[in-house]
Amino acid sequence: MTENQNDLFTLPMLALRGLTVFPGMLLTFDVERPASIAALQQAGKEQQLIFLASQKSLNADLPKEEELYHVGTVCRIRQQLRQPRGNLCRVMVEGLYRAEAVSIDTDAKGYSAVLRGLPDRAERMNPDRLEALLRKCVSLFEDYLRMNQDMPNEQILNVLSNPDATYVAWYIAQNLRVDADRKQSILESRLPGQRLALLAQLLSQELNVLGFEQELNEQTQEQMSREQRDYFLRQQMKVIQSELGEDYGSTDDIAEYREKIEALAAPDEVREKLRKELGRLAKQPFGSSESAVLRGYLDVCLELPWGKRSVETVDIAKARKILDEDHYGLEKVKERILEYLAVKQLSPEIKGGLLCLIGPPGTGKTSVAMSVARATNRKLVRVSLGGVHDEAEIRGHRKTYIGSMPGRIIAGISQSGTCNPLMVLDEIDKLGSDYRGDPSAALLEALDPEQNVTFRDNFLELPFDLSGVFFITTANDRSSIPRPLLDRMEVIELSSYTDEEKLQIARRHLLPKQRRKHGLKGTQLRVDDAAIRAVIRGYTRESGVRTLERELAALCRKAAGGVAEGKFKSLSVKPEKLEELLGPAKFKPDERRLRDEAGLVRGLAYTSAGGEVLDVEAAVVEGTGRLELTGNLGDVMKESARAAVTYIRSRAAALGIDPDFYKDTDIHIHFPEGAVPKDGPSAGITVTIALISALTGRPARHDVAMTGEITLRGRVLPIGGLREKTMAAMRVGIKTVILPAENEADLAEIDPTVRAALDFVPTDHVDKVLDLALLPKPESAADALAALPVPPARKRKGVRQ
Repeated sequence: MTENQNDLFTLPMLALRGLTVFPGMLLTFDVERPASIAALQQAGKEQQLIFLASQKSLNADLPKEEELYHVGTVCRIRQQLRQPRGNLCRVMVEGLYRAEAVSIDTDAKGYSAVLRGLPDRAERMNPDRLEALLRKCVSLFEDYLRMNQDMPNEQILNVLSNPDATYVAWYIAQNLRVDADRKQSILESRLPGQRLALLAQLLSQELNVLGFEQELNEQTQEQMSREQRDYFLRQQMKVIQSELGEDYGSTDDIAEYREKIEALAAPDEVREKLRKELGRLAKQPFGSSESAVLRGYLDVCLELPWGKRSVETVDIAKARKILDEDHYGLEKVKERILEYLAVKQLSPEIKGGLLCLIGPPGTGKTSVAMSVARATNRKLVRVSLGGVHDEAEIRGHRKTYIGSMPGRIIAGISQSGTCNPLMVLDEIDKLGSDYRGDPSAALLEALDPEQNVTFRDNFLELPFDLSGVFFITTANDRSSIPRPLLDRMEVIELSSYTDEEKLQIARRHLLPKQRRKHGLKGTQLRVDDAAIRAVIRGYTRESGVRTLERELAALCRKAAGGVAEGKFKSLSVKPEKLEELLGPAKFKPDERRLRDEAGLVRGLAYTSAGGEVLDVEAAVVEGTGRLELTGNLGDVMKESARAAVTYIRSRAAALGIDPDFYKDTDIHIHFPEGAVPKDGPSAGITVTIALISALTGRPARHDVAMTGEITLRGRVLPIGGLREKTMAAMRVGIKTVILPAENEADLAEIDPTVRAALDFVPTDHVDKVLDLALLPKPESAADALAALPVPPARKRKGVRQ
């Protein structure tokens, strides 16, 4: 049994858990496993020699060969001490030399291993470099001992007393408090220089860890010292205040909170939760951050109107009078509110409602919601949702976060002071979503009458009953509202105002409001109906009345300025004075086209500002079959044009068109006002009629306008915005409007003035209206020349070219 690696020998083996013994070192440990006890007994017969190797897993009681490191240390047993209890035995061993197990017998009666010595190999290293590594390890070990207060400093003397590189490496590695796996890498290294390098790296890592531990301990100790100091100072302050007869305050706050909780008209679940939070507050030291969080939470919960309800008005006549005073028109909204009040009168236990008002900007959606609150005697809460991206804006933040607060719905309830306010959720179609969540999804529970009885805000963590809240949401674009949210709401469409409605709104509401705002009396500013109509047509182009109100405000400023300067005592505004007061008209009236021209057809379009008449031009020239589409068109409108061409090709013979027109003819379709983006399918029939007119030479009637989506088989499909489109047709002098047959039911929604002025021709196929929209083909060249477009003699003033 020597350290020679060529000699094989067998020794009893003992598996170490979490320990590593190095040559030349003493190690004391306890032995309890029967296999290890048996190995010690066998070593007594082998000159007290035993092989010690670490096991890889600490959980294995009887590790197998693959669970043991094969490199270990041959040791001599210096001392064995039997413990009084059980089979525990304390052993002291001395490492002799390193060995490698060729094979291991893992018999449960006692481990044994066939070994061979594992001496160091010769290493080609500069002696100075080896000395530098040695000094580095000694220096790092000295720092390591200094940072470990429970390790004796005398150990550095043992290192300095023996300058041998192998001894220094074994000694330092034996006394390091690191994992056995990391010590094993040092034991297995057979090159002294490499071993010292590994040891230096290990020491550096441990020093970094110890530095962090020491920093954390200092911070913890400092915090504890500060808290103890604050505690003693508070106790002294309390004693001093008690001696002076002053109230300490904290006890009174707790008692006041407790009284408010007991007087709260809230469910038992809520009061129990608040009592628990109050108990936590009572245990907090004065001034702690946690107490501030708990106080804020209790304040918010106690300020909520648990069980408080405002008395609603059920007088239908009074409510109708209020609604009519505030708004002209909007009959659908008024009718729905009066129906709600009627049901409330017959069934008082009915809960709140949910309406969604959808319409163009400026049509009175938000203001009518405010009038509904006044008519029903409910408190009004307005929540603007435009641009909201964070789900926490609706549901609130957890109270543990710094600066947390309840969501906008609960905050609105607290602001109103009642459980049954009228809550206006403005611009619900402009909600956004990003990585912080989807606010529209958070609204699903709040707006669902089956779920909002127990609405939970993240800040409150308590159920709050929203069933008594009357929700009114407003939006401009129905398609932007998520479908699950739209499904929960009763939608009421608010269309654009007609010119007559704008006139009545201006006379009854806008002009008196602006007079009061500018300090004018009714006798100081008079605006006749003709002047208001001229303002509507020449200075505004909108679906609502916001711009109209601004123009009336400008007239009021002119009157106020003249009266204040003494130029006149009153101002009477007539149409001929508008240019002097407001400047040139911003919008010229649409010119009526008095000629029937081939390839020029009038279509109807719907924009955010209302309806418009849109001319569609089609030109046919010799070419190679190209199709040009111009006018800033969207994809849907381009597809409608291609569908129209395909339909005409399929019906070329019946229409009297050369079947090969698409091969030797270039077709150009243009929509004027090219700077304005255009899209949508409703111009399909207009494009089709324009192409047929251009290809057959039949002039299109100038007093006929049309709208409808086209299919490849010529069917005409329904469209939207018919009310606004027909108003635009009447405004420019159109006599006949061709519309889809499926939109015939929508004629009931059209203003009576428009219905009386226009002839409506419903159709379900293009072929049925060709003779109505197109005139016969001119027989002479003079007639054909007369049907061609005539270039204007001058530019229209104010039109962008």
